[in-house]
Amino acid sequence: MADEKQMKEARLVYETMCNALEEREWKFKKFDSDFTISLGVRGDDLPMDVVMMVRADAQVISLFSPLPFKIAEDKRVEAGLAVCVANYGLVNGSFDYDISDGEIRFRVCSSFRESLIGGELFNYMLHIAINTIDKYNDRFLMISKGIIDLQKFVEMENEE
Repeated sequence: MADEKQMKEARLVYETMCNALEEREWKFKKFDSDFTISLGVRGDDLPMDVVMMVRADAQVISLFSPLPFKIAEDKRVEAGLAVCVANYGLVNGSFDYDISDGEIRFRVCSSFRESLIGGELFNYMLHIAINTIDKYNDRFLMISKGIIDLQKFVEMENEE
């Protein structure tokens, strides 16, 4: 449970995040009670839902973006290995994978403990998410539909 000081710091970070996104004319929904915002973004092809949350207890800003499809049941093990291959090459952020229902989501976090946070951090986090999801969403979807196999996924990764 967050103490009063942590709540105050989290509120300040949340307000900074909202102001920074408004300055950049991002359209989003605010949920002041739990320091959360949600927004929709369109990448090169698929739409993305993004949730950014300021967690007072952990002193962390978290961004989550679930892919707009779930992996077919018969492709879930192969997709899990593909997620591992993708994560191995990522510098910032990672894909989380729930093998039980086939959901993949992208996650990136940043601590604000004992730190000053500026608006550029939120823009950076959004751009990491958008660029990374744009790169991988088609590949994960092709695995799910059987258009490519794990070997082709690995080849595509190694080509870059």
